[in-house]
Amino acid sequence: MNKLLTNVFFIVAICVLAYLIFNNLNFREGMETNTTSSDSNAKGVAGGAQSYSAAIKSMTIKNQDVLLVSKYRTDYENTVLNLDDLINTMMLQTTLSIDTSKPMDSLEKLVKLNSAKSALNNVMKYIDSTS
Repeated sequence: MNKLLTNVFFIVAICVLAYLIFNNLNFREGMETNTTSSDSNAKGVAGGAQSYSAAIKSMTIKNQDVLLVSKYRTDYENTVLNLDDLINTMMLQTTLSIDTSKPMDSLEKLVKLNSAKSALNNVMKYIDSTS
């Protein structure tokens, strides 16, 4: 009788353990996928494009409310101009210190700095366009 109870206990324990394992694995059969309709809506795919666009517009408005570009326009322009001067001096410093044995490293740095200058020009255009 004691051996029978032990065997029944082990069978029940194995069943409970198997139930817990499969319940916690989020096991999916066959053709089921993890994606939901809210995932596709969040990325602006097909029918979700309108809500995605509205979410982006909402974030833009929030950022504009925080930045108050029209109020602090001159401060932002001064900041961009100072950064432009900094990048110019960094470009000059990089140009004057090019290692002739490995010039590509310095040239890549110049390309990155030039890209940053272009980004600053775009920021200045944005500041100028907001009134």
